[in-house]
Amino acid sequence: MSTETQQADAARAEESGGLSKKGLSAGSVGLIGAIVIGISCIAPAYTFTAAIGPTASAVGLQVPAIILVGFIPMLLVAFGYRELNRSMPDSGTSFTWATRAFGPWIGWLGGWGLIAATILVLSNLAGVAVDFLYLLIAQITGDAGIADLTSNPVINVATCLAFMAAATAISYRDMQTTQRVQYLLVGFQIAVLVVFAVAALQHVADGSAFDATPIAWEWFNPFAVESFSAVAAGLSLSIFIFWGWDVTLTMNEETKGSASTPGKAATLTVLIIVGLYLLLSVALIAFAGVGTGEYGLGNEQIQENVFFHLSHLVLGPFAWLVSLAVLSSSAASLQSTFVSPARTLLAMGHYGAISPKFARISPRFFTPGYATIVSAVVASAFYAVMRFVSENVLWDTITALGMMICLYYGITAFASVWYFRRTFTASVRNFVFQLLCPGIGGVILLILFFTTIIDSMDPAYGSGSSLFGLGLVFVLGMAVLGIGVVIMVVQYIRRPAFFRGETLTTAAEPR
Repeated sequence: MSTETQQADAARAEESGGLSKKGLSAGSVGLIGAIVIGISCIAPAYTFTAAIGPTASAVGLQVPAIILVGFIPMLLVAFGYRELNRSMPDSGTSFTWATRAFGPWIGWLGGWGLIAATILVLSNLAGVAVDFLYLLIAQITGDAGIADLTSNPVINVATCLAFMAAATAISYRDMQTTQRVQYLLVGFQIAVLVVFAVAALQHVADGSAFDATPIAWEWFNPFAVESFSAVAAGLSLSIFIFWGWDVTLTMNEETKGSASTPGKAATLTVLIIVGLYLLLSVALIAFAGVGTGEYGLGNEQIQENVFFHLSHLVLGPFAWLVSLAVLSSSAASLQSTFVSPARTLLAMGHYGAISPKFARISPRFFTPGYATIVSAVVASAFYAVMRFVSENVLWDTITALGMMICLYYGITAFASVWYFRRTFTASVRNFVFQLLCPGIGGVILLILFFTTIIDSMDPAYGSGSSLFGLGLVFVLGMAVLGIGVVIMVVQYIRRPAFFRGETLTTAAEPR
């Protein structure tokens, strides 16, 4: 690079508050590709089969209403993300935007929340993929004993590491490879889910459903939910079933039209997912009802995987397609979820918030190779150790990721409000999308953050385990946050320039 080019880049970086490109492959992801990767990261087949049963037990026929209620804060926050991306397209997203709005300390914690949540969920997705791999093989071969192989920790961890290695290899390569894989896996799982929903409704129409329940508009009325606690549960549910759409923003430096396309992709991803969830919820309730009978959605024995237990009733000899769809969902999400932590770590290394090693770009694929490998190693080691130590600790740690999600989503939502404080009075549009929407979304997430902290103090929360009289989920959640604070202080001592605002400035005027 010539001296003149370096000086020009430095001048542009200074003019934009320190923002600068990181060497990623620009223009390699289009709108459709971004939406597909966003849907993949949410993993609708996996998340919905685990969420529909407990939700039906809590709110009965009002599951569609609760989905709509839970969808609202996600959409509101997505508008804030869109505005921030329009002004500051940067792969660091929450980390970068919170730093520009509130300063390096809050920005660093926002980045930590994203990294911690995504690395924790990577281990969860790998574990789910293992479970469904052996379940699928058992279904196809007719040998139920094969499904029990997942309970063998050696086989489980070895298979999990194989999934993780495959996902890492794909993520390390260029974004075109990621898109090709995701088109196949996402297309298949959505096709199976739609076929499942249509087949269930057909059974309702011809009278062969398990517990046919007439579809009513009242199902969509959130005011028909009997208690506020159920509505609060719906908001908490949204963290689980909608989380992941923000991956479309972390690819902004690699997306065609980086200032506008990622924001559109995030909004469209959330809208597509809510439509899919509403279709599935209506079909499942109409087919099986919400009672506690053998196949009712209120039966706790089937709630861990509703699709699997109903698949033979709905699809007959093609029931195995449902297990393959959930396996595809978790495997696809495992691969696409790598995008967010790798690019956040890349940005943090690029701006001097952590070791500059994380700023390394693969010279062949123009991806954050070092950050991708570190994310994979940490997630793999965490799963392997926890799987041998205690499954309760493993799943309680994953349950605690809701705190991390609320933390970094909330910080980003409030970053929009504060960063645009001088411009949101310029027009009605600015007022709605820069202040009102992200502000309300941020308040909801803040309430959920503290509600989760309070609720998780109860040992009955999660697996029911406790430590020093406190729920294990609470202890683990606070431990993850505490580790982030400790690492941040260490980085402050070792790399003070970032924390002095020398590498990424605060409170620059919106562009």
